Amino acid sequence: MIPLHDDNPTEIRPWVTIGIIATCIVVFLWQISQLTEEFNLIAYRLGFIPSVLWGENSLPPEIVLVSAELSIVTSMFLHGSWMHLGGNMLYLWIFGNNVEDAMGHVRFAIFYLACGAAAALAQAAQDPFSTIPMIGASGAIGGILGAYLLLHPHARILVVVPFGFLIPLRIPAFIVLGAWFVFQFIATASSTGDDGGGGVAYWAHIGGFAAGLVLVLVLKRRDVPLFDRGKAPTARGRWSSKSNASKSKSWEEGPWG
Repeated sequence: MIPLHDDNPTEIRPWVTIGIIATCIVVFLWQISQLTEEFNLIAYRLGFIPSVLWGENSLPPEIVLVSAELSIVTSMFLHGSWMHLGGNMLYLWIFGNNVEDAMGHVRFAIFYLACGAAAALAQAAQDPFSTIPMIGASGAIGGILGAYLLLHPHARILVVVPFGFLIPLRIPAFIVLGAWFVFQFIATASSTGDDGGGGVAYWAHIGGFAAGLVLVLVLKRRDVPLFDRGKAPTARGRWSSKSNASKSKSWEEGPWG
């Protein structure tokens, strides 16, 4: 299933979400502006390497740019391809704005970085001797998906399902996100070897998702309920809360939700 947008409006502009997306795009444009050798080397310079964090291995001094601890953060803004970047940014835009709306800008920024760190540590705990750099925002985005699941499980997500051709469907978020989470476990069980399953850090996804489930309980605003029943369309084509429509603000539904 490929999500396209949700029916869940926000009350605040998601400046942090927009900033993260813009930063990831700018960083990737910088990556691809390098020669092939330097492009590959960037993953070692700024990516997260479990065995380096635990002190089992060390990088040659001439390629070290940041400490092993700081690489947990820098790795979140690197991507390996346009498809890697595009998939992550699509999920971040669809689901991140609502989680930021539930927390506020500062708390959401803390939440995002904490989930990304938890994701990296989960991958490092599962494979502490790995010398393969981990890059990408998917661990932190896994945390966003976990938070969204608790906040808006009944929101409707427009997805396309490939069955030889694309079938558009509107599906409750708990099905979309639940299926995503189950797939991560299936992928870890079916993957073998040091590549972690085709170079995908599935345990980072699981760790980020679990962190999101926990941290949303601490970082969401007190007036934001869990297990929201979703939004109802009004006569003007906007969306408002079924339980408190008169007090909520909402934006016009755009092409990305």
